[in-house]
Amino acid sequence: MPQSQHQNQLQNPVVPHDKWIAARKLLLAKEKAFTQARDELSRERQALPWVKIEKDYVFQGRDGQAALSDLFGSANQLIVAHFMFGPDWEEGCPSCTFWADGYDPMVVHLAARDVAFASVSRAPLDKLEAYKARMGWSFNWVSSLSNDFNEDFAVSFTEAELASGSVEYNYKSGPFPSTEAPGLSVFYKDNAGDIFHTYSCYARGLDMMNTAYHLLDLVPKGRDEAELPFTMAWVRRHDSYDET
Repeated sequence: MPQSQHQNQLQNPVVPHDKWIAARKLLLAKEKAFTQARDELSRERQALPWVKIEKDYVFQGRDGQAALSDLFGSANQLIVAHFMFGPDWEEGCPSCTFWADGYDPMVVHLAARDVAFASVSRAPLDKLEAYKARMGWSFNWVSSLSNDFNEDFAVSFTEAELASGSVEYNYKSGPFPSTEAPGLSVFYKDNAGDIFHTYSCYARGLDMMNTAYHLLDLVPKGRDEAELPFTMAWVRRHDSYDET
């Protein structure tokens, strides 16, 4: 990123340490209230009703064909990251790549809590494997090119749908700028092998999965995106930040 983008200066009020402690305690009270509200929201999320999956989705994976049930491995719970990578694209979405940089380290921890993880895109498997190798990732990534998975979970749209000016995304209808969209879906498989859709989120609902954004929220400039043409205009693939 050009160095000039990092030269904006800030100057918050400078106060004695005791006044800083007083201000910090006021904010801490709000942070604790937010944490308690978030815990309650998580409980309500976990209590949502489920929808039984009736389709037999078959994906293309690194070991050949894989049904949705195969993505669980030995776990009963599955998180699917809907990664924007269209069939005719040469690279994955930079923003989805930003999120995906954090997936590998968490996979082993999710597995310890009975959760499997996979990313799904419509691009053919050879493109996914090549991009994964370029980025240095190892998480499970499968292609949904031969099934309706992306369409059924409202993260892929036809050109005709886009031209109509109204697609269904993030639980509302409206215009959308791309044939692909980001999202995350959660599934549960019971001991009989039945699979249920338990949760999906899209758009800003994905913020909680991005550790870098949460760290940026701690620093004085925050995400520093207010003056950009769009919020993630600064994001580059991690091997491309030196490009100008």
